[in-house]
Amino acid sequence: MVAPADSPRLLVPPTPPAVSRLSVLLVEDDDGDALLVEEMLADVPVEAERITLLRVATLAAALPLAGGVDCVLLDLQLPDASGLTALKTLRHHSPASAIVVLTGQNDTAAGMAAVAAGAQDYLGKDQVDGPLLMRAMRYAWERRRAEGAEQRLLEQQLLAGENARLERGLLPTPLLADDRLGLAVRYRPGRDGALLGGDFYDTVELADGTVEVIIGDVCGHGPDEAALGVALRIAWRALVLAGLPAADVLATVDRVLVNEQIEPLFATACMVTVAPDRTSARMVLAGHPPPLLLTRAGAAGFLPSDALGPPLGLPLKRPRRQTEVTLEPGWSLLLYTDGIFEGRSGGNDRLGRTRMAALAGELLTGPGDPGAALDALIGRVQQLNDGPLDDDVALVLLTGEPAS
Repeated sequence: MVAPADSPRLLVPPTPPAVSRLSVLLVEDDDGDALLVEEMLADVPVEAERITLLRVATLAAALPLAGGVDCVLLDLQLPDASGLTALKTLRHHSPASAIVVLTGQNDTAAGMAAVAAGAQDYLGKDQVDGPLLMRAMRYAWERRRAEGAEQRLLEQQLLAGENARLERGLLPTPLLADDRLGLAVRYRPGRDGALLGGDFYDTVELADGTVEVIIGDVCGHGPDEAALGVALRIAWRALVLAGLPAADVLATVDRVLVNEQIEPLFATACMVTVAPDRTSARMVLAGHPPPLLLTRAGAAGFLPSDALGPPLGLPLKRPRRQTEVTLEPGWSLLLYTDGIFEGRSGGNDRLGRTRMAALAGELLTGPGDPGAALDALIGRVQQLNDGPLDDDVALVLLTGEPAS
C-alpha cells in the first residue's frame, strides 16, 4: 500500500546516467491510484524504459517542482484544485512543462477541453496500461519540446524582422553624389547585439554641394533607444534637406528627442558641414567626442572640442557654437561613437581615444578599401578587448579632395 503523500517522495529510484531516463511528477492525492500508476510503470520492461517518479498530493506541492521534470501526470480532482483549474494553474506557473492528464473521468469532451487548455494528452485511469502510459508521457515530452523549439524559432523570426526594420532606419542610404568624395560606414552592435542600440548616423549632400554628416548615440540599449535613434536621424535628414542652419537643426532635433522619448533620455551628436569646395568644414558638438582628422601621411588628430555643448535632451542655456576647420588636400574625417574606444586594452585599462586615434592613423590612411580598413580597426579593437565590445560601434569615414 502506498503511504499518504504529505511531501514529495521518490517512488521509483533514478536510473544510472547512461540509461535514457524520463523524470515524471505524479500529482495524485489518492493512495490507491498512485499505487496503480506505480504498478503500471513497473510492468514496462526495465531494459526498455527507465523513469524517475516523484509524487505529491496537492497542486500547491506540485507547482515548485513542475518546472524541473520532463512530464507531469496530473489528476483533475485534487484537494486544493479541481477540474481544469488545476491544469490552467499548472500551465500558467510552468508553461514549458509537458502535462498528461490522468483522471477517472472518461469523458471525450473533458479530454478535448483539457488538451485545449494546454495538456499534451488526456488518459482515463481505467483505460490505460503501463506501455500506453509510458508512450503517452514520452510523446507528451517530445511534443512539448517541439512546441518550445517552434516558439523559439518564431520569436527569433520576429526579432530578426524587428532588427531588420531598425537597421533600415539606423543604417540609411547616404545622399551623396560627388564622386570626389569617398564614404565608408560600419555599424556593429555590442556584446548583447540581439537588439540594435541607439547609435545612428547619416550623410546628405545639398544642391549647392554642401555635405552634411551626423553621428549620434542615444543613451542606453534596446528597441526603445534604437527606435528613438531612428526618429532622430530621420528628423535630422528632413531638417537638413529643408535648408536649416546646423545649429538650428540640432536645436530642433533636441525638441524631437524630448517629445519622442518614452522615458527621460539624452543623446550625444556630432554634426559636420563640409563646404562645397571641400577645403573647410564647420562642426557642432552636442556632448559627443570630436571627429578624427586624418592625412595621407598618416597623421591623426582630433578636431578642437572647445565649442562642446551639452547632449541633446539636457537643458541648453545658450545656442551651440560652430567650430571652423581647414581641410588640407587628402583629408579624411572619422566620425565615431564611444563604443570604439571604451573597450579594454589589456588588464583593466581602457583603450581610450588617444590610442584609438593611433590605431586609426595606422589603419585608415594607407591605400586600399576604406570599408575593409574600418573592419580592420574594429577587429584590432576587439582583439585588444579580448572579445566583442560591450557597447555599440558606429563609424563614418568621409574622404575628399578639394575642387579644382
